[in-house]
Amino acid sequence: MAHEGQVENTLESPLRDILGTAVRETLVPSWVYWRSVDTSVAQCGMAVNEAVKKTSSKSMSAAHKAALAKGREEGRAVRLYLDALEETKPRRGRRRTPQSITRRLKAIEAQLQDASSLQRLQLAQERIDLEAELAATEEPLDLKKLETSFVKVAKGYGERKGITYGAWRAVGVSAAALKKAGINRGN
Repeated sequence: MAHEGQVENTLESPLRDILGTAVRETLVPSWVYWRSVDTSVAQCGMAVNEAVKKTSSKSMSAAHKAALAKGREEGRAVRLYLDALEETKPRRGRRRTPQSITRRLKAIEAQLQDASSLQRLQLAQERIDLEAELAATEEPLDLKKLETSFVKVAKGYGERKGITYGAWRAVGVSAAALKKAGINRGN
């Protein structure tokens, strides 16, 4: 029996005929609670779950796993090299030295004492950015090592992914590195 504000409802007769017996439900605003479920419905649900388990229990072969691992390694080598090229690419303006960065950090510390709340926020972010930049200048990238890794995998990676000589050049890879990798203009 439904209380005030609730509606008692049974499933439509075609669905009830399919399930064999009526499944009672009580509708509460925006939520549906099932009171009882016929055992045939529960058995049907178990059969569906078993069918899903049977189809999804196939595992990958060792060769497939090895190919995926090789692809991940090659992709990682290419990504690291391209990221390093981007970081070392010449930028406009005067380059900052570690001394100029530390000098600006000291100036920020002095300004923080007299700054308003919004200025403190901006100075705090600038300090975080400068500290990250200083750490990056202290740990130079080993571009030669990254290039060696790139040269080993670039040709196979490019062939599998359909990457042309022009695309490699467009993202900043030098002609010399491509030549070492065996990628020519005709590729």
